[in-house]
Amino acid sequence: MKDQLYQLCLAFIEKRIATATEALQQAQEASNDDTKSSAGDKFETGREMAQQDINRNKQLLADAQQQKSVLLTLADVAETTKARSGNLVITNNGNFYISISAGQLQLAGQTYFAISAASPIGKMLIGKATGEQFDFNGKTYLIKDIT
Repeated sequence: MKDQLYQLCLAFIEKRIATATEALQQAQEASNDDTKSSAGDKFETGREMAQQDINRNKQLLADAQQQKSVLLTLADVAETTKARSGNLVITNNGNFYISISAGQLQLAGQTYFAISAASPIGKMLIGKATGEQFDFNGKTYLIKDIT
């Protein structure tokens, strides 16, 4: 199950990298295709907007690549008694794969949440053992299993 969740997260981040790369290429092409007109200021405003698009897409790409690097370090995390990055944590109020923030994933008719260890719920889960409980957003979570 954990390996399949890992593959879903990897596909998610690969798609984000591809989308950011394509958007960056389009923004660079738009900037290169912009030709100076008699409007002057209008041209400079257009160039600045194109540069802002390029910078935003570069940041999105860098963030996605950084998330992929984090994910790759979690490929073969062994089972532990306490939750840590790379573990699948089953609770009475949801199933959490501590990896990257990829949101809700569907697998074999079940819902899983791919979360970062730095997320608020991730911080609550890290270091907890099976049988422990904690309160988060008005709900009590009981850890049923860690794999």
